[in-house]
Amino acid sequence: MTNLLIAASIFPPINASLNAISAVFLLLGFWFIKNGKKEAHKRSMVVALICSAVFLGCYLYYHYTSGHTTFPKEYPIARIVYFVILIPHVILAIVNVPMIIITVLAAIKGNFEKHKKFARITLPMWLFVSVTGVIVYFMIYQWFVPTTA
Repeated sequence: MTNLLIAASIFPPINASLNAISAVFLLLGFWFIKNGKKEAHKRSMVVALICSAVFLGCYLYYHYTSGHTTFPKEYPIARIVYFVILIPHVILAIVNVPMIIITVLAAIKGNFEKHKKFARITLPMWLFVSVTGVIVYFMIYQWFVPTTA
């Protein structure tokens, strides 16, 4: 079991990287579609989708094997900021999964009016979740690590 936990410890930076890559490709996809580059938009969004799906698998595996992560209480102001970011991040991540599915399925079926309608809501949420995921990683694993045992 120890080897499994050691292996799981590599996932937080991987997850942050997957979120960052997803955010970049979401922005690229948005730029491409606004500039009439439909094939580039499609490819960018597929990369963002794959990164987010791999992230979700890694995230679930990490928390299944490593348990709950808590923010150190020794940084009270940062802890408040952390929760102000984390709470909407989690809520929107949960809401966004079915929204992404609906948006992607509409595009696959060629229903671009529905795709566009949902994408206007899904994209900002997905981007928020991806960016705040990176911020949450840095706050809990890099910037505010516990100083006491």
